[in-house]
Amino acid sequence: MTTSSLRAARPAAGPRPVPRPAMLRYARLDLRRQLRERIGMFFIVGLPTFMYLVFGLGSQDPVGSGNVAMYVMISMACYGAVTATTGVAGSAATEQVMGWGRQLGLTPMRPLAFVAVKAALAMVVAALPVALIFAIGAATGARGAWSDWLTSAVVVWAGSALFAVYGLAVCLVLRGPNAPGIASGMIVVMAFLGNVFTPMSGFMLDLGRLTPLYGYAALARFPLTDGWLPSGVRDPLWLPVANVLAWTVIFALLALWGVRRSRART
Repeated sequence: MTTSSLRAARPAAGPRPVPRPAMLRYARLDLRRQLRERIGMFFIVGLPTFMYLVFGLGSQDPVGSGNVAMYVMISMACYGAVTATTGVAGSAATEQVMGWGRQLGLTPMRPLAFVAVKAALAMVVAALPVALIFAIGAATGARGAWSDWLTSAVVVWAGSALFAVYGLAVCLVLRGPNAPGIASGMIVVMAFLGNVFTPMSGFMLDLGRLTPLYGYAALARFPLTDGWLPSGVRDPLWLPVANVLAWTVIFALLALWGVRRSRART
């Protein structure tokens, strides 16, 4: 048997298998990194909890099917959850813009997997302030029907995904290392305008209805208040739903434009 026949009989070597990235390990390490950022975790968990203790602790005046303590508890949980999703999604967008995406491109991790990990991480971090503030509220006098507690907690947690899109959009449009800080800082302004920190009335209430946080927070409090505001005005259910849907479309379009602009520059 000749050498050529031996080569013909030898099976052709297939492509080398690409090692699978340890996605769970990457997610665990990234979550640990997020939890180590003390300043970030203070604004996500510590500040909303402190504000509930200041403004909601022991407030037993009736509101809807519960009391003021539960009203404030839901509002502060909203603020903590959106701060979390905005920060995580914004940092992910900045990492991609500033070059971390090219580093990940050298690994077997696909872009879709990276997005999935960041999205899951944002929702995990968002669950922390919701769980803590609701637990403290239950232990310190927040009262409402069990369905109000369950529905509000789900809406607060799931609805915060809207602000992951917001954080992504802002950081893709601004494209700089300070973009996550700007996005998080704007959350404070939107919280004031969105009737989250202090009840508003008159022109400021009309203006606030057009802001992103208003619909999200009003929808989270709807099971408790049935749409009634401290000023005596009632928002129908369609209003916060329309607000959330409209801002979802706006933020998604901004994020898409930011992605296209970044690709046009490369």
